[in-house]
Amino acid sequence: MELDIIFKIAGIGILTAVLHSVLKSVGKEDLASLATLAGLAVVLYMVIDLLSELFIHVRTVFMLY
Repeated sequence: MELDIIFKIAGIGILTAVLHSVLKSVGKEDLASLATLAGLAVVLYMVIDLLSELFIHVRTVFMLY
């Protein structure tokens, strides 16, 4: 497994947490929730892409036999 994808997910999480806390301290709770939801959507998209690659690799392994 590549460490690059783990660092990307962690970076998105840290950026989302900082953005959420800044927006919440300013008084924009609704935008803070929206930013958190957007960060979650980006990470879920990355994970779904990785899962699709995993299923492709599993399918090719079982096609050989």
